[in-house]
Amino acid sequence: MSQVILPILAACLLSLSFSSFNLWLFAWFGFVPLLLSLEKKSFLQSFIIGYLCGIIFWSLTIYWLIHVTLLGQVILILYLAVYFGVFACAVYLSRSLPRGVFLFFVPSTWVLLEYVRSYLFTGFPWAQVGFSQYRNLPVIQIADITGSWGVSFSVVLFNVVFYLALRKRLKAKIFLIYACILFLCLTYGFYSLNYKTSRHSDKELLKVSVVQGNIPQDLKWDKEAASGILNSYIELTKSAARDNPGLIIWPEASVPALWTEDMPDAQFNQVFSLAAQLKINLLVGAVSRSGQAYFNSALFINNIGKPQKTYNKLHLVPFGEYVPFKNTFPFLQTIAPIGDIEPGKEHTIFGQPADFSVLICFEDLFPELSREFIKKGARFLVNITNDAWYKEGSAPYQHFAASVFRAVENRVYLVRAANTGISGFIDPFGRLSSIVRDAAGKEIFVKGYSSQNICLAQARRTFYNRYGDFFIILCLLLDSCVIIFLLRKR
Repeated sequence: MSQVILPILAACLLSLSFSSFNLWLFAWFGFVPLLLSLEKKSFLQSFIIGYLCGIIFWSLTIYWLIHVTLLGQVILILYLAVYFGVFACAVYLSRSLPRGVFLFFVPSTWVLLEYVRSYLFTGFPWAQVGFSQYRNLPVIQIADITGSWGVSFSVVLFNVVFYLALRKRLKAKIFLIYACILFLCLTYGFYSLNYKTSRHSDKELLKVSVVQGNIPQDLKWDKEAASGILNSYIELTKSAARDNPGLIIWPEASVPALWTEDMPDAQFNQVFSLAAQLKINLLVGAVSRSGQAYFNSALFINNIGKPQKTYNKLHLVPFGEYVPFKNTFPFLQTIAPIGDIEPGKEHTIFGQPADFSVLICFEDLFPELSREFIKKGARFLVNITNDAWYKEGSAPYQHFAASVFRAVENRVYLVRAANTGISGFIDPFGRLSSIVRDAAGKEIFVKGYSSQNICLAQARRTFYNRYGDFFIILCLLLDSCVIIFLLRKR
């Protein structure tokens, strides 16, 4: 009976850490029931138990995907659960390892599996264990060295220590090693939040406003609703302009019209006139067309009402903006019948009113994009998105967590404008401020705007921004050495 109950318990604890209730503490114990359930199991039994845990976890975590595609959701869950199964097999193989090696091999393997999942088949980096800690500020500060991978490692490492302690296999030497690691991580975290914060407080400032239109997904492309949608954004922008910002940001695909540079739609002319009238720089989301190609774009309009520059989204959502492998497997088109969006080709830097770059939709889940924008000179990042597809639930919070890590990894402000929320500001240490809320404190599916001064980053770059995923290489070296050891032993 425990073979079923324990993996289900593990899946529930881990999934709850990604809920909208800020239950990040559950992740620090969530793997323990799974590790207990794998004791004295065969290789095949381990895979089945891990796979069951994965199915339950992903079903509870991405339940909201059913609002977009039921068949796609089922296929995705069955695929993602494989990583839990492989992890369980790795635990099985590590039984004969010395406890000190086991302590690091298990979290290292989990991190490598998260990394593979984030890039294989275009990648699905959603719900990394580290992301569950986005409100746990002292713990996530190491992300400017290790990226989010280091935080995932820390959480799984604690689970292993707790498991060994439960089974009375935790030697004093092993506990001392872990205690030193925990002490160093937390010391760095508190040091960053106190000393480093003061170094970021005297930088050049820019006031930015974000607008949250709260447009229902079923109305966004309704031609009869287009005028009302645009008027709603115009009124919100006029209200935000009273704060005298240097830049006002609208969400992804906020203008309900197709942008073509040679023949702009009348609705875009209204937006241009608005920018000129208010003497405000605007950044708006739009679907654009160049020749026969369509793009998911961010359009910058200067304070005299002239469109200046466009960024076309680089990393597209599979089955959301295009259907991968549809020429090889035509049946995939039936999973989510959509028109194809083309990927952009350039890491665009917008130069007014300060150098910045835009991440559209789930591009904030891919750390290499943010790193490249900062390397090219961006002094802050913007994420424009539309999570209205997923209705009310935990999806907006799970998505928002990734933005927090991109800010911390690069030590820059990240400004977020989401159609239905969460919209607001994330400082270089992951602290949230000026989140758009209604009078009752609700953050999603509410209409509003928010303004704040942000500090513009200087030329200094973080270790992670310079050297990228070196932590993954360390994990790979560790696992490779362990595998060679096991093979030689056999």
